[in-house]
Amino acid sequence: MEMNFTNVEFDCIRTRFAPSPTGYLHVGGARTGLFCYLLARRLGGKFLLRIEDTDQARNIESADQKLMDDLRWLGLQWDEGPQTGGPGAPYHQSQRLDIYRAHTRRLLDEGKAYYAFDTSSELDAMRQAAQREKRNFRYPRPASFPSNAQAEAARAAGRPVVVRLKMPDHGFVVKDQILGEVTIGAEELDDFVLVKSDGFPTYHYAVVIDDQHMRVTHVLRGQEHLMNTPRHMALQEALGYRTPVYGHLPIILNMDGSKMSKREKGRVVLAAFEAAVRGGKMDESSALRIAGLSDAEMLAAWRRGDTQLEGGALMRLARSLNVQAPEIEIHDFRVSGYLPEVLVNFIALLGWSAGDDREKFTLEELCTAFSLERIGKTNARFDRAKLLNFNTTAIAAAGAPRRVSALRDYLEVNEPGPLSKLGDAMLARLMEINEGVRVLRDVETKSAALFVRDEEIEYDADAVKQHWLKSDREGLRVLRDVRGALGLLNEWTAATIEPAIRQFAEGAKLGLGKVAQPTRIALTGKTISPSIFASLELLGREKSLGRIDRALRYGEKLQ
Repeated sequence: MEMNFTNVEFDCIRTRFAPSPTGYLHVGGARTGLFCYLLARRLGGKFLLRIEDTDQARNIESADQKLMDDLRWLGLQWDEGPQTGGPGAPYHQSQRLDIYRAHTRRLLDEGKAYYAFDTSSELDAMRQAAQREKRNFRYPRPASFPSNAQAEAARAAGRPVVVRLKMPDHGFVVKDQILGEVTIGAEELDDFVLVKSDGFPTYHYAVVIDDQHMRVTHVLRGQEHLMNTPRHMALQEALGYRTPVYGHLPIILNMDGSKMSKREKGRVVLAAFEAAVRGGKMDESSALRIAGLSDAEMLAAWRRGDTQLEGGALMRLARSLNVQAPEIEIHDFRVSGYLPEVLVNFIALLGWSAGDDREKFTLEELCTAFSLERIGKTNARFDRAKLLNFNTTAIAAAGAPRRVSALRDYLEVNEPGPLSKLGDAMLARLMEINEGVRVLRDVETKSAALFVRDEEIEYDADAVKQHWLKSDREGLRVLRDVRGALGLLNEWTAATIEPAIRQFAEGAKLGLGKVAQPTRIALTGKTISPSIFASLELLGREKSLGRIDRALRYGEKLQ
């Protein structure tokens, strides 16, 4: 593996993950962070975290904490970075402006960079002219560079003053560890902006300086950054820096080849919302209340497609509409009830393989098996069915303590609900009686109604029609008769309830489902719950019989 390091001594391999604080961690970013972590661990090096927050317009308050929470949930603890410290501190780029300014002064003084004063409209006109002439746009470098005084005069006149790098006259060869050698000619490169008119560095500028100062040896990032690398190499050349080892990772796509975008979630929820509005089941005022929004214009803008709803508001709407938005960010998977160890295992296989048929790994095993040589060049496909299978298998195989801790974490990151205050013993019991759990959300969906007040039970209209009223109210007659059989029980346990119900069904010449479903709706208001025997046991004799009586009274009023 060829490396060209100059001016800085390196004691070990050092990788970095450098997300921007624009929200929760995207699954693509998580894969990059994981591969950086695995490479550092595999080679006995250090894994750094840096927050690239110089784009003030895109930064979201507290998003850096969300990113760090996501990484820690996945088990990817950094060796140096925010809240950890290290010799490269500070690790937020917005706190490193003095460092960038010093380098800018040096580049300007050496004639390797220059001021530019073009407005947005002037730049647009240049690009349009290049398009009409069917040539690549390259910024027209001035014959002589503006002075400091001219820059100050332009700024005073209200013009945007930026600093551009004087690109060298030669091209670059990127020796990519995944894609091989990639050549970019000088004609494809122009004098790009280093410092924006607001005084903040561009991504290209800050990342190069920080990688050098933080002694980063290996840079892994998505293939969409490949064309940025020659710019970074040009800047490294101008500053006299070494060039780290680059590896550009394959892009992660949906199974249909589309991009995994945060907008997918909004589109799914919006479609369900508009259908609910058309059906008279929801209006704008109720949507604002459910989403926790105070600005009606924001909701209107979302409906027009002009903006995206904040994640929490979107997920509250999704839950109310009973729609499952596709998980795109790591927090989405956590809220849905995936195990972090499963997600790490699955994400590791998006573009990498161990070279054999093995697919199940712990994080520790991945640290041993990982190598850059086993990363492919082709785009990866995010197979949600496969991930769901991984998660189902892992939950079933987990020991009771792990299942309880996972369910506890799921409940803590979701809105408080009926299961939130339950003790570990009851959570363990719920995990035991909810067979075939795919995601931890299934436990809440099936069990929550067992822990609410009787008057909170709302009967699903479709379920009532299908299982109570169909065939001349057969379900209600069955419910009345099974209530009589259950009322005769002296001992109220699943072990006594099950034979009583089975004997009743056999005597009435009914399949078990013909008895269980009317009873289940009486207990929970819907057609899903843990086994009917376990549900009755958990509710207890008094509450179970009381809910059945309440259901019968409700049913008598139906036409």
